[in-house]
Amino acid sequence: MTQDRQQNTHFGFQTVPEAEKAGMVHGVFTRVANRYDVMNDLMSVGIHRLWKDALMDWLAPQPGQRLLDVAGGTGDVAFRFLTRAKSAHATVCDMTESMLVEGRKRAEAENMAPSLDWVVGDAMALPFPDRSFDVYTISFGIRNVTRIADALTEAYRVLRPGGRLMVLEFSQIPNDLMQKAYDLYSFNVIPLMGQIVANDRASYQYLVESIRKFPDQEAFAAMIRQAGFGQVKYRNLSMGIAALHSGWKI
Repeated sequence: MTQDRQQNTHFGFQTVPEAEKAGMVHGVFTRVANRYDVMNDLMSVGIHRLWKDALMDWLAPQPGQRLLDVAGGTGDVAFRFLTRAKSAHATVCDMTESMLVEGRKRAEAENMAPSLDWVVGDAMALPFPDRSFDVYTISFGIRNVTRIADALTEAYRVLRPGGRLMVLEFSQIPNDLMQKAYDLYSFNVIPLMGQIVANDRASYQYLVESIRKFPDQEAFAAMIRQAGFGQVKYRNLSMGIAALHSGWKI
């Protein structure tokens, strides 16, 4: 039984072999890449932009810092970081090359090109040396990682001493009635929206299911501490629909 648990994981509500999940996630984001930004705006009614601004407000980027934005996709977080931190540098790392291709097409990418790198890489085995970055961010990506603990260990490894981890992820509303109402919206509206806008209901069904499988705020904070980070805190956004987690490599 123990061996089975180690070899299997979840893909939404499905149980799948661990070795297959990364490829399945890659397929999801490859299929939705060209409609990803549009769907983010539609699904959240644009609120994801406010959440990412809240991430930057808490992070308070400083000039000259080096950012690694993992699962950074089309560059939303990296662009915000570079806008606020002059003479800084951002590396966007994502396992799905088609997401990075879409990011490079954005006007911000051309304007910020000297301060911006795009790298295909796996959050569980980052292609960067130890102590390479001042800040590590991951937004709406860590729930898709096969082994979240491995991704957090890698985050700790690539951060310099005094570096900071910031995670923005969907979470759990600490009110059962409101959570039920949000679930009704998520499971009934978002997959249908994905079918109409992106011609891909299945991918958005997975994305909704993956949110429900992700640990709640306290459980995820405990995972960050276990990876070695100190001063771990979180803030709920929109009543807990999403949450920001912060930790320091002390």
